[in-house]
Amino acid sequence: MIRKALLASAALSLASPLAAEDMTTPQYPETRSEELVETIFGEDIADPYRWLENDVRSDAEVADWVERQNTVSEAYLGQLPANAWFKKTIGGLLDYERFGLPVKAGTHYFYTRNSGLQNQSQLYVQDGLDGERRLLIDPNEWAEDGATALSGWTPSQDGKYLLYSIQDGGTDWRILRVLDVASGEQLEDEVRWAKFTALDWVGDEGFLYSRFPEPEEGKDFQALNYNQAVYFHRIGTPQDQDELVFSTPDHPKRGHYAQVSHDGRWAIITSSLGTDSRYEVHVVDLAKRGEQGWVAQPLVTGFENAWNFVAALDSKLYFVTNKDAPRYRLVTIDMAASKPEWSTLVPEGDMPIEAASIVGDRLIVSYLQDASTKAVILGLDGKPGKELALNGIGTASGFRGKPGDPETFYNYESFNRPDTVYRLDLASGDTQVFAKPELTFDPQDYVVEQVFYASKDGTKVPMFIVRNKMLADSKAAAPTLLYGYGGFDVSLTPTFSATRMAWLEAGGVFALANIRGGGEYGKEWHDAGRLANKQNVFDDFIAAGEFLKANGYTTPEGLAIQGGSNGGLLVGAVTNQRPDLINAAHAAVGVMDMLRFNRWTAGRYWVDDYGDPGKEEDFKVLRAYSPYHNIADGVDYPAVLVTTADTDDRVVPGHSFKYTAALQAADAGDKPHLIRIETRAGHGSGKPTDKVIEEYGDVLSFLAYWTGLEVPQE
Repeated sequence: MIRKALLASAALSLASPLAAEDMTTPQYPETRSEELVETIFGEDIADPYRWLENDVRSDAEVADWVERQNTVSEAYLGQLPANAWFKKTIGGLLDYERFGLPVKAGTHYFYTRNSGLQNQSQLYVQDGLDGERRLLIDPNEWAEDGATALSGWTPSQDGKYLLYSIQDGGTDWRILRVLDVASGEQLEDEVRWAKFTALDWVGDEGFLYSRFPEPEEGKDFQALNYNQAVYFHRIGTPQDQDELVFSTPDHPKRGHYAQVSHDGRWAIITSSLGTDSRYEVHVVDLAKRGEQGWVAQPLVTGFENAWNFVAALDSKLYFVTNKDAPRYRLVTIDMAASKPEWSTLVPEGDMPIEAASIVGDRLIVSYLQDASTKAVILGLDGKPGKELALNGIGTASGFRGKPGDPETFYNYESFNRPDTVYRLDLASGDTQVFAKPELTFDPQDYVVEQVFYASKDGTKVPMFIVRNKMLADSKAAAPTLLYGYGGFDVSLTPTFSATRMAWLEAGGVFALANIRGGGEYGKEWHDAGRLANKQNVFDDFIAAGEFLKANGYTTPEGLAIQGGSNGGLLVGAVTNQRPDLINAAHAAVGVMDMLRFNRWTAGRYWVDDYGDPGKEEDFKVLRAYSPYHNIADGVDYPAVLVTTADTDDRVVPGHSFKYTAALQAADAGDKPHLIRIETRAGHGSGKPTDKVIEEYGDVLSFLAYWTGLEVPQE
């Protein structure tokens, strides 16, 4: 799709942004400002747009503000010269058959498939590897606008039933339903108010799930989430007869997540206080449930370390933990021993362990090597085994299965390669393609490289840089889209995105910085970017932008930055701190008010990473970088596009509303500062394909215009 002529003239045609007078800043809708000032720890804090925190679904004034903002933004974005090209290109890049990882239950294989431009992927089943696939669930029939999605799903061990969850309009709330696999008929069972839940069967008699109490009417998208509990639902019974398995009413802030071992013997209940990887673990011996009920035996107490359940073999349980191992180790404990004790099976190494599984009679361990996957197949004794050959810089995931299985499936992807699904025969070690996409571009046309740059304090930070091979060979500068996250122990690895590929197809450069706060190098890397160390995250991202400009990757006026959720906070904070460095910014569903984030839905969990604004020491740190509170008057800001959704109940849209209102009201230069508010959408998951195309066509055309990226001529 990309034209050789474009690349040959890249240094000239992409040298500077288009003239600002071509797309003058629109007149923003009027936003009411209140004289609201609170004194917090001796400092007067103004909050003139607090009324925008109200739920758009029930507050007419907020709904009117949203409509007026969208009217202005839609008119502006629709006139951008590259808008139609990006939407057409993204649609073309998404129009390929793609598959999810197969899950085996009994003789059945279950997997998702999207023919290309379907709004939601469908769920199929086939009997045996060579069986004919049969459509089980088509979520595209659930809503006219395509905004009701199939979220999680899991078959019972024998494949008789399928438990699945429904996500409507992007919300985090889930509705659980059950399907008879043989007939395809939906059972009458329905469970509501499930959220942040695993889906695991207890035999085929029922399943475990996590839920919160039903919120007050009209508060389901904003009320704080307390008192999560684990329940057992027996097939054929109403929800009000579900059995309480585990709860902590004396500690309402604790969350609980239940898993069942593949042999059906153990239920593992993991409890957390927030988003940090510090857990308590309780174990239910399901073999004794008939005589003693749901008795949860404490296994790990204290909320001090991560304990990620891997599998069980008879009475032996396997976990990955960072106790005494910041980069994680694999440990076991024998529940049948008179005095069960932990022992190390796979010790901590130079690379963090990202995941582990037991499939057949093999142990598969995935490591992160400078933010790319390295997978190793070991014996059950933990002795060194065979490294799985992967295709260079990329991400491999999956490796699911259970003891005794002859096979496992995994997928591999990179920035220039969509998911290919592989089947690994554990006996022979042979790998075969299960599903490979047919592409409209050649991955070999793009170069993926990794560089290491110095942050403000000298820390070396890795960054992936992706660009067309001809552009790389010519060493020509081009407008660059820099992406980051930096929080919550989340590791950013090389993955494929049709929207990023559209930017590359237009002749731009894409860069992903693995800044501190993530989990790319284990606990120490995460800790170096949270709480009082949060400024390191912003410094790392700023240094990435400086590196790209200083080393000729991007043009002097061609740096765009992008991030979502915690990454939206990153974009907001960095835009405030270095508006001179940045030429265009996209902040998606961001946490923008750092003094009130813990007052809504899941926000209270985030104090693990951000700190508690109710504590003076944390307040001072948060106040120093909060995007909403640090917008500067009299400073020339870059072009900024904020995106959010009306039913985002993870990071409530009030964050983005208030930040945008403050930015539009400030004396912040003559470049546009707009907000795009999606309807019937949430934090991101479950968004239908047509909304993705429309949204990112708007976003990329905005960033392209203000960085000087001219799309190829037809």
